[in-house]
Amino acid sequence: MKHFDVAIIGAGIAGASIASEIGADRSVLLLEAEDHPGYHSTGRSAAFWTESYGGPLVQPLTTASRAFLDNPPAEFSQTGFLRPRGAVNIGRDDEQHLADKFLADFADNGLTMARWSWAQAAALVPDLKPIWKHAIHEPECRDIDVAALHAAYLADAKRKAVDLKCRAPVTRIRKQDQMWELIAGDETYHATVLVNAAGAWADGIARLAGAKPVGIQPLIRNMVQIETDPPSSQDMPLVVGLDGSFYFKPEAGGSYWLSPHDEIPAEPGDVAADELSVAIAIDRFEKVMDVQVKRVTRKWAGLRSFAPDRLPVIGFDSATADLFWFAGQGGFGIQTSPAAAKLARSILLGQTPDESLHGIDASLYAASRFS
Repeated sequence: MKHFDVAIIGAGIAGASIASEIGADRSVLLLEAEDHPGYHSTGRSAAFWTESYGGPLVQPLTTASRAFLDNPPAEFSQTGFLRPRGAVNIGRDDEQHLADKFLADFADNGLTMARWSWAQAAALVPDLKPIWKHAIHEPECRDIDVAALHAAYLADAKRKAVDLKCRAPVTRIRKQDQMWELIAGDETYHATVLVNAAGAWADGIARLAGAKPVGIQPLIRNMVQIETDPPSSQDMPLVVGLDGSFYFKPEAGGSYWLSPHDEIPAEPGDVAADELSVAIAIDRFEKVMDVQVKRVTRKWAGLRSFAPDRLPVIGFDSATADLFWFAGQGGFGIQTSPAAAKLARSILLGQTPDESLHGIDASLYAASRFS
């Protein structure tokens, strides 16, 4: 029976990225329960990169990922994964305090932001209603090609001889002779180190391994695509409510996709959009934009998984030897994936962190904070 140095559970963006990072240095098994990697979360992403998303303690990982996403190594991808978009964060007449707090939260992080009037925001967001008096412009926001990035990580892992097994749900984990024994699908595997990159299932995997869960909660996020009259402008930025109740951006063909920015607690599993969430998303959109919603063209939902403090969990379990956490990446897991995977690599392999991680405090994300 083949023994692996590292077994990674979960082949979404977390598992794929860390497999890519360590595949040249260790023998790696990558286990995925579904028919295809990235089915539940990665494949249902909102597909934008913006430095403020996730808050000021997540922002360093996002910023450190920018160079890789813009200009990846040639052997990883011949093209970058980001395209200019820009973002405008907006608030109503009585929400100046939200704009003030937003700017204050990132005052020391060196981000490019500017306070704008309604007129400045409306110049970029046609049909913006005049009640949205407060705006903060983030010109560095980008669209991110999620599918291409995930595929590139998987392809790079394959080049490095990572052994990907799909349709391999893990049903048993135990320590035997100082090694992990895993039953996944109809097969048994052995590994020295186990990486828990199982997203919404991360706490369940921890329990199987005899470890204490850290409290990772899966949350449903609903998305809707609509057609409007007039149609969307493709040059329009991402629009985000400063109160956290919506975001939307234009899509190809003059449509919009939008979300009520909801977070509905759920058990790990497949999820679908519900009609109430769709209605709420459209209602909030209509309060922002002076357009007519003609029809819904698509609706979907995905899972976002957060630790109790809403920061990623990256590092060895404090009580269970050779169990490494790479989970709790919420809705920011894709935009932080290059830096997060490099940080995980340095901890997992005991190496000096990549120079792109200079100034990042790894202890903020350590799994030991939950011990």
